[in-house]
Amino acid sequence: MDYFLIRHIHTTAVAISFAGFVLRGIWMLRDSPLLHARWTGILPHAVDTILLLSAIWLAIATQQYPFVDGWLTAKVLGLIAYVLLGTVALKRGPSRPIRLAAWIGALLVFGYIVLVALTKNPLPGMQS
Repeated sequence: MDYFLIRHIHTTAVAISFAGFVLRGIWMLRDSPLLHARWTGILPHAVDTILLLSAIWLAIATQQYPFVDGWLTAKVLGLIAYVLLGTVALKRGPSRPIRLAAWIGALLVFGYIVLVALTKNPLPGMQS
């Protein structure tokens, strides 16, 4: 499959995944029953599967791999932090202030991941 098509699929999945996370965070803050709807638990996993598969394809196509290339390692570690914070924000946080703090933290980590992707530098803004 064409590199540019896979990259487009990946960036589209990133945008959809992020928009869904923001929306679910708003629902969490408003105690919306939509946060607990069946499709709300299924759709993000489908989008994130496409996101992960396209990321793996891109890594193979560009021959850049986590734990070999520093910027990609930073993205993977950022992704782990994002998922953990997102889980606290949307499911496991024991109180609204903790869920809100985790949600904001996840949004900041997402921004970091995007900056790393755009700059291909694990410390965006710093000279490598």
